[in-house]
Amino acid sequence: QVQLVESGGGLVQTGGSLRLSCAASGIDFRISTMDWYRQAPGKQRELVASITRGGVTNYADSVKDRITISRDNAKSTVYLQMNSLKPEDTGVYYCHVKGFRDYWGQGTQVTVSS
Repeated sequence: QVQLVESGGGLVQTGGSLRLSCAASGIDFRISTMDWYRQAPGKQRELVASITRGGVTNYADSVKDRITISRDNAKSTVYLQMNSLKPEDTGVYYCHVKGFRDYWGQGTQVTVSS
């Protein structure tokens, strides 16, 4: 049914950049608000960024000015461009969408070394 597949995670040094992708299927992507969450070990899952079907974005204060969320409706894909990465950005990043229920991707690991 609904599937969200993240990619683009990896190991990067402090100050580096990564671009995460989330390919969606089984939903009407064009009318869906898409979200990125992250979870570090021992910490709560937190909302990083959201983008509405109209392209309105919202960011967590902790990442504001360092990340950009975007979407490509033709590809049913949402992106998270992360710059100036810090060790505190380390965690598993999850794609999320709300339909008849909440749907989550499998997550992609981001590790920022100091």
